[in-house]
Amino acid sequence: MSEATTEALVEVTDLAVTFGDTRAVDGLSFTLAPGAALGVVGESGSGKSASAYALLGLHRGTGALVEGSVRVAGTDVHNASDAELRRLRGGVAAMVFQDPLSSLDPYYAIGDQIAEVYRVHRGGSKRAARARAVEVLDRVGIPDAARKARSRPHEFSGGMRQRALIAMALACEPKLLIADEPTTALDVTVQAQILDLLHGLRQETGMGLLLVTHDVGVAAESVDDVLVMRQGRAVERGPVRNVLGAPEAAYTKELLSAVPRLDAAKPAAPDAGEPLLEARDLRKVFGRGKGAFTAVDGVSLTVRRGETLGVVGESGSGKTTLGRMLVGLLDTTSGSIHRDGTAVQMVFQDPVASLNPRRSIGESVADPLRASGVRDEQRVRARVGELLERVGLDPDRYDRYPHEFSGGQRQRVGIARALAAEPQLIVCDEPVSALDVTTQAHVTELLAELQRELGLGLVFIAHDLAVVRQVSDRVAVMRRGRIVEEGAVDEVYGSPKDPYTRQLLAAVPTVDPVLAAVRRAARKELREQLREESRDEVAAA
Repeated sequence: MSEATTEALVEVTDLAVTFGDTRAVDGLSFTLAPGAALGVVGESGSGKSASAYALLGLHRGTGALVEGSVRVAGTDVHNASDAELRRLRGGVAAMVFQDPLSSLDPYYAIGDQIAEVYRVHRGGSKRAARARAVEVLDRVGIPDAARKARSRPHEFSGGMRQRALIAMALACEPKLLIADEPTTALDVTVQAQILDLLHGLRQETGMGLLLVTHDVGVAAESVDDVLVMRQGRAVERGPVRNVLGAPEAAYTKELLSAVPRLDAAKPAAPDAGEPLLEARDLRKVFGRGKGAFTAVDGVSLTVRRGETLGVVGESGSGKTTLGRMLVGLLDTTSGSIHRDGTAVQMVFQDPVASLNPRRSIGESVADPLRASGVRDEQRVRARVGELLERVGLDPDRYDRYPHEFSGGQRQRVGIARALAAEPQLIVCDEPVSALDVTTQAHVTELLAELQRELGLGLVFIAHDLAVVRQVSDRVAVMRRGRIVEEGAVDEVYGSPKDPYTRQLLAAVPTVDPVLAAVRRAARKELREQLREESRDEVAAA
């Protein structure tokens, strides 16, 4: 064995992973040195996650065919016994998954779940394991860790749950942390906190990091080297500055060109037409008495024909509640919405949840037609075929089911269904948040094209400020149920007036690794400053 092989924390040689007739990974080779960070980047279906799972032997028992060689910290994963794999998972190498809710047991306290992982791999008393759980929860920045350790997953926010998963991964001081899309579902400020946390933990512990992501900006913020994958193969590998700054492969260039940027020039918008919707002083309160929660608090806005109003803000800011009130899915507690006959439809964030898995996509698109009184089956199928073709799908796939489509294609089905009712205004709630950058670009281009052709008004709700910058004419920034800043997109992004808007913009990932490092240092300095101010306030009190 060569010296380089001996020193490698991870060594993958000619890895192939096949599911039935699908070859998800095809001849992949790479190494990762101790303490180094590698980003594996590519579109959905590129083989990123399948490769990461192979490092822990997670394909074993699934029916997948795994070929080639995988060694992690000296363990031959393919030939390891079940006992050796158990020692590897969590003890030597740990994984943080995309969806923390599916990885945490809803019935048990967070601290107990971390303590159990620790006892499985390290042994010791229950008391020592619980102390370790509190220690790692504190280490990942969960306030009042001793008390929070007794909480269950549903009592944590999305960002806190992801921190808890990272704490669980750290419990046994692994040499390698594998993070599979750890920030996909998080808003920009929480995403920045998680990426900064991973960077700081690497510096403190010396652990290696394998970061799987479809977001090139996330990779730029977090890793030393980048491996770009397409259709199961590596198309480019090298230092992050080289690959993202001067890519050689055509696919890498294509991937980078699809990344929405805060500084991108936006085409001049046509003059907006008459108002399609006017909302005045909207309020929405959930619950009663002491348990009442105001989700939307005094929001007023206007949407005109042919324009796109972007609505941005963190999770819990009231964006989705506002969108559902605008289309009539939620009643207002107070305030008024004037539509003057405007037909309004909604495109939802998760097309899987909004499409019935037991009905064909053609039938789902046909629902609004039948609801409007169209009974002639031939007319229905013809119109659905037109709509599917209009959004870039084959009309012959009318009788196919949602699981037979990719995420981007399912979102196109959702757009076709919204168009079936011939709306003048469409409210899009996080329509591209779960999609990779190239699919995001295709969907936003489709919406812009439909808007130009049909004169649609659009409300585009998203936590991704770069995407909103790309598609919007005006933008409204929401915080705690209120609009804190609104105006033309160039003005709000170019000269933000509200500190909260500036904070959101500072958290957006950049594909420039040098700038990413500068911004990470600035965020660290700001957090230390805020902690110092908090300590001073406590001392003064």
